[in-house]
Amino acid sequence: MPRMNLRSQIAPFAFAVVLLLLLPFVVNAQSGRTTWPRREILDAIRFVESSNLDNVQDGDGGRAIGPYQIHEVYWDDARKREPGIGGSYQDCRQRAYAERVIAAYMRRHVESAWAEGNAEIIARTHNGGPRGAQNPATRDYWRRVRARLP
Repeated sequence: MPRMNLRSQIAPFAFAVVLLLLLPFVVNAQSGRTTWPRREILDAIRFVESSNLDNVQDGDGGRAIGPYQIHEVYWDDARKREPGIGGSYQDCRQRAYAERVIAAYMRRHVESAWAEGNAEIIARTHNGGPRGAQNPATRDYWRRVRARLP
């Protein structure tokens, strides 16, 4: 029996290790995963909206503020769901307050998606309003958010 050198013995093992390390990424890409923890969804949306910065310029011609680029109508709509949210629109510049606003807005418009962590519906609703998940114009936004999800 011919004697194998060390390199030829290690190569199949190294190949198997690389495959095992890549398998979760391949499975997730092909599995059609739709749900994530809300923290991961919010982090991905914040990255798309503000490159993960807290102190950002106002967007949409000055009509959207804070790390999640929330419009006043969005904030007001969230307060209709949860009047006790308090604060003022300018508080949306603060990450924690903005996340409370997003939660109230999602519970108002896409309650089951929010409860289960359906990232696509949440992202598209954040971007396009109460019916944003059905609006073809929000697909690109979803692709950008999806790229930021683990």
